[in-house]
Amino acid sequence: MPVPLLDVNAQNLPLESELQAAFTQVLHHGRFIMGPEMEAFEREVAAMTGAKHALAVSSGTDALLLALMALDIQPGDEVLCPAFTFFATAGAVSRLGAVPVFTDVCPVCFNMDVNDARRKITAKTKALIPVHLFGQCADMDALLALAKQYGLKVIEDAAQSIGAQYKGRQAGTMGDFGTYSFFPSKNLGGFGDGGMLVTNDDALAEFARVLRVHGSKPKYYHHYVGGNFRMDTLQCALLSVKLKRYAQYTAERQRNAADYTARLLKLPGVVQADPAHCKCVATQDAALAAQDARIVLPVSYAHNSHIWNQFTLRVLGSRRDSLRDHLVAKKIGCDIYYPVTLDQQQCFANLPAASRTGCDISHRIAAEVLSIPIYGELTEAQRAEVVAVIAEWLA
Repeated sequence: MPVPLLDVNAQNLPLESELQAAFTQVLHHGRFIMGPEMEAFEREVAAMTGAKHALAVSSGTDALLLALMALDIQPGDEVLCPAFTFFATAGAVSRLGAVPVFTDVCPVCFNMDVNDARRKITAKTKALIPVHLFGQCADMDALLALAKQYGLKVIEDAAQSIGAQYKGRQAGTMGDFGTYSFFPSKNLGGFGDGGMLVTNDDALAEFARVLRVHGSKPKYYHHYVGGNFRMDTLQCALLSVKLKRYAQYTAERQRNAADYTARLLKLPGVVQADPAHCKCVATQDAALAAQDARIVLPVSYAHNSHIWNQFTLRVLGSRRDSLRDHLVAKKIGCDIYYPVTLDQQQCFANLPAASRTGCDISHRIAAEVLSIPIYGELTEAQRAEVVAVIAEWLA
């Protein structure tokens, strides 16, 4: 039985009549930019996340860029970001002429290594961007304390983690800014590009609103050089339909993750990552060797609410590509997020060497990770098929 990595229509088509009604409403009033549905969607996201301000923007990438601009990140400033994540995190920094400085990550949760971030702070460091990767929050207490100690701004890249929680606090609401993405593959997926910027700071919110529309207030009077970061009214209207069901979508992904974990742990050579080893790679390696581990399952920390944008395996012993090829041959969707770390990307080859060193765990993880289908609409039979194909490879 073929199982796709993601089936957006399994979620969208049951909402067809509501989505068409939302489209018709926007079509009839004709306010296609900055219309009332945008304002409503901003209020809905703010209410869901607990953020004081929410600004709908053109993409998750532009949300990052707008946050950096609002925080006055200048050419030559250094911004810490993890080496193991999607390109946009560092790309937004680089677009402003600032220097992304790459930190290593935790091999258990895949998020920013706080100790490595501390080692890489210099007099030029102005901000850090923890990424809540794959749907689970980074170690925000430690990161916020680090930022406070050194006077750094914090932008939470929660592109994959809207609705995730850290000790009861929502991803994106703990730093100076938080950013979300509504790319179609996200848990709250739109029908094109779209993003959101949230903050609890009144002054930063107002400045970001001005920068969002070419730095003008009132219209045609430009006090700053901003950008065109507006989100279409139509996207907001369509996403509002889905937002009402987001708690259900999250619960379905959490159910699937729990089911995978229970089934896969019954297979020989499959173990689950141990949160106790988050800070000690050597201890973790010894434990995995003692268990003769071949596949390491992801884990949700007890203090987190994981929303499972991805269910990412670590395949040990240089066997990741073998499992990937086996899954593909059996028509099971899978993908590698991410095969090349940011410090190894060609476009960053001219950065100072100090900004691209000490990311050994990131390099190792990039050679091990493989994500399998986790979207909420997966049936029990589909999940069983995925597990059966993995079991076949392990045999």
